Amino acid sequence: MSLGPFFRSPFTDLTGVIINHQHYDRCGEFEMAAVDCLEAYGTERGAKKCKDLIEDFNECATRKKQFMRMEAMRNERHRQWWTGERKPKDHYAKPPKVDAY
Repeated sequence: MSLGPFFRSPFTDLTGVIINHQHYDRCGEFEMAAVDCLEAYGTERGAKKCKDLIEDFNECATRKKQFMRMEAMRNERHRQWWTGERKPKDHYAKPPKVDAY
């Protein structure tokens, strides 16, 4: 994972703030914690010291584990349907009633 630009110039300093997660409610705090830690330790040493914070931010941004969990539940539901443990009408849960939220 690249934590900084390969070639640093005033142009990269100006445009580096365009791509961030601060305007999203979900990952802004994770990004700030990771960036603060990297700023304190530097990019090379911070990659080791701040590994947990960086992994938390990457998980928040990509949601890879969430999609893997969802896929595992879907595969288990299909397996139960194919083996006859689950009836076709019970293949998926019933949706909530209208205006139930």
